[in-house]
Amino acid sequence: MSNTTLHITNGNALTTYLEKLNFEGDILTWHEMLCEGPTQKEINTNSFFKARKAFLESTYDAEYDIDKIKSELNKLNDVSNYTEIVLWFEYDLFCHINMIAAISLIKQKEIKLPLYLVCSGRVEGEKGLKGIAQLSEKQLLQHYKDKIKLNVDDIATAQKAWRIYSEKDHTLFKELIIRPSNFKYLSNCLKAHLRRFPDTRSGLNTLEYNTLKLIKEHSIKSRHHLLGYCLHYQGYYGFGDLQLKRMIDELDLFYNETEDTLTLNRNGHLALEHQKNFLKMLNVDFEFGGTNKSDYQYYKKESKLIASI
Repeated sequence: MSNTTLHITNGNALTTYLEKLNFEGDILTWHEMLCEGPTQKEINTNSFFKARKAFLESTYDAEYDIDKIKSELNKLNDVSNYTEIVLWFEYDLFCHINMIAAISLIKQKEIKLPLYLVCSGRVEGEKGLKGIAQLSEKQLLQHYKDKIKLNVDDIATAQKAWRIYSEKDHTLFKELIIRPSNFKYLSNCLKAHLRRFPDTRSGLNTLEYNTLKLIKEHSIKSRHHLLGYCLHYQGYYGFGDLQLKRMIDELDLFYNETEDTLTLNRNGHLALEHQKNFLKMLNVDFEFGGTNKSDYQYYKKESKLIASI
């Protein structure tokens, strides 16, 4: 472990973990969730922070401390003491959007240091996918030892992905889904992103549809109970409580709620059976980077986006 390393972590939990393990070098903590809301290609600008603050505070009533975020990103202003940058990001969409943004910011600042990636996901001998902060000390140190040096093509892929995400035409992700790279989970994350747009059949996206399936297939007692299931079964999204709770609340036209149970209503069953399209009844005025959820629909038969009429 070199004391000339700058580590970029995916959040406070991992930063605390690395500090506990006495990792040498400096740490930049990435305080963002760029998988939702408006983004811009140029990241560290006043207009970027203004747009992010407006979105997060209006959508989640969450304080967006620009000074705190800037103080972390400013660690990239002078990297003369470092010989490498290590990126610590996980297998999910939440992390991958932040990761491609971080790589793009590094290149925007014309930093030429070697970039390495520590990415968790499938762990030998373990069931399911694991976040970095969930790894044992032994597993984490092995992940660090096995870190991947990103090559020129990897960096170009990340930059292109960020550029597409921050612009309007998200159909362009199709080419990146099949492009080989050292980003083991990027393809799955981009596929998951495309499925965030309304399905042409029901008007629900994949995560919303699967949430209704959870209500149908399990004895759900409350919205909070459903939230626990969503957190566990969300696959490659990696969303947090706030994001999933917002989705559950917006789906209330599909379920009946009593003091001790949630059950699908007629709308819920029609949606699951693809018997009715509920697009006009749903709130789809929501931004993903440079586009709006209402701009496209997901055509499952060909696994692609088509422009909304």
